[in-house]
Order: sequence, then structure tokens, then C-alpha cells
Amino acid sequence: MPRTRCQDYVFLEESLQAKYKDQITLLIGMETELIHEATLGEIKSICQKTPFDYLVGSVHHVRGFPIDFDEPGFTKLEKHLVDQIAFESNQTVASDLLKDASIGTEMAFQEYFDAQYSLIDQIRPAVVAHFDLVRLFRPTFPLSQQVWTKIDRNIQLISQYGGLVEINSRAWKKQLRDAYPQRDILKKMIDAGLRFCVSDDSHGPKDVGMHYDRLAVYLAEMGIHEISYPTPLANKKDQTDVGKNDQVQVVTLTNVLESLVWERCGAVAMQNPHGFNKDDEKGCNKHS
Repeated sequence: MPRTRCQDYVFLEESLQAKYKDQITLLIGMETELIHEATLGEIKSICQKTPFDYLVGSVHHVRGFPIDFDEPGFTKLEKHLVDQIAFESNQTVASDLLKDASIGTEMAFQEYFDAQYSLIDQIRPAVVAHFDLVRLFRPTFPLSQQVWTKIDRNIQLISQYGGLVEINSRAWKKQLRDAYPQRDILKKMIDAGLRFCVSDDSHGPKDVGMHYDRLAVYLAEMGIHEISYPTPLANKKDQTDVGKNDQVQVVTLTNVLESLVWERCGAVAMQNPHGFNKDDEKGCNKHS
């Protein structure tokens, strides 16, 4: 969405809030991006002018290259990083050192988590989304000690300001083994005491509830029984308990896996390409 249309978006959301106020609580949010360093200033400027309830912090680019669009694009990023190393060290790309394709992948991973740190440090979003998106096209690439150090640093920062980490089921649509974040990173987050929210990352009605049946299994496997979510502050003058630019408080649900709503609603959403209808909602509610 162009920056110039942010206000149009907010007007639309406010009209929907008013229209459905007796049926559902709607929050006005924005998912961030970090394409280059100047993006951070643009995010801050937009937030000063626009009354968002909360922000979702995401990184989809490294050095201006998209990391989740397609594999050829990710390969271009890897080559760019290798070329940069060669230039800085006065070596040619054909040198024995740089023939190793894993160097580009390693640098892409390191720079991704550095960019993510800059975003969450300066913006403090209420929710950090698809934490390890950079693994999409290199899911089996071993994480080096340097990468783990950056991951641990980012986890600690999220813990310090009370951010939520999104567990994102869209990863299964991309044929990954786990939801984002993958289980090796998720275990670190659990050990650090982070709070989690869940998301299907739907890009349209047909994706609502996508793979939530598998998500319930994943949560159980990882021993996660509490899920949190942002909700409006009771009083706008109250202090938020998450993020920096947000106007929300966090509610935590316990024993979430004891409800069959996960499996039921996930199955209904996948069977109905047009989203939920009234009968579907009743089916979900009777299991909740």
C-alpha cells in the first residue's frame, strides 16, 4: 500500500469498527517492512500521523532484495553478498573461498537477523512476525554460532520490552516442516519465557484458518498451552504493556489446546474457499 493511502486505510477500518462494533472487536494495525535504513524513519513518521492500535514487525528484504518472493530472487541476494565480500577483500568471485555457495547464505541469514534487530529495537512492535522467514528457501541450512548469537540477541530484546512472537501457520503452505518460527528457534523462545500469538497470515478469505489443525499439533508438540493476543486499552490514557507505538494491552488464554476450536475451524476454513458462513461459525462455536 502506498504511504499516501495510509489515511484512506484508517478511514476504512474506522468505518468497519463502527459497523461491526456489536459483533466483533476490530483493531487497526500495520505490518512493517525494512527495505533499507531509511524505512525505519518512514515507519516512525507514519506512526506519528496515523492512529494505529498496534504494529506487526516484519522484515521481507535484505539489502533491498526480497527474501520470500521466489528462490531465484534469494539466489540473487546470495550472489550479491558474495560479490560484496570479494570486492571488500580484493578477491574474485571465482576464488576457492567464494566458490562455496554457503557463504552467501550465511551472510544473508546474518544480515536478516541484524535488520530484524534494528527494526524491533527502534520500533518495538507489539508483534514480531514470521521470525525466521529468511529460512524459507534454505530451510535445512545449518545455523552457525554467529547466527545463533544474533537470534539469541533478538529474542532477549523482545523479552525485555514484552513483545509477542507470532506462530505463523502459512509456513506449511510453503512446504516447510514447521510453522514460523521453526522448532529449534521456538524452543529457545519458550526457554526465554516469550509470549506467543498465532496467525494464519491469510492473504485473502480463502486462507483464513489455514493449517490451524496442524498448528494445534505443533503447539502441543512444543508444549505451548498459552496464547496471547492484543486487545484495546480500556482507557486510552492507560499505559500499554507491549511495544512502544501501540495502544493495546495483552490478554493471555490458558489451556488453549483443551478446546477443539482449533481443529474444527481450521478444517472448515480449508474446505470453504469463500471463508466462514453462519453454519460454519456455529460449528466452531459449539466446540469452543
